[in-house]
Amino acid sequence: MRTFLMVIQLIVSIVLIGSVLFQPAKSQGLSGSIAGTGSQFTSNQNRGYDALMAKITKICAVLFIGLAIALVTIQ
Repeated sequence: MRTFLMVIQLIVSIVLIGSVLFQPAKSQGLSGSIAGTGSQFTSNQNRGYDALMAKITKICAVLFIGLAIALVTIQ
């Protein structure tokens, strides 16, 4: 059982890393306002993709934490 959970945690961690890396950079804050990156014109183009990646990231983060707690309690 422990080995199975460790394999699942490995897969979840790889998906979590990938989902964080595939999210588009958001130039908000001071650096975005100084550079003037024109985010007003492109903000609605990838709205579905951004929402999907955010949802995948949240699900994987919760799974990762849950699996980590389960593995510690089994040990």
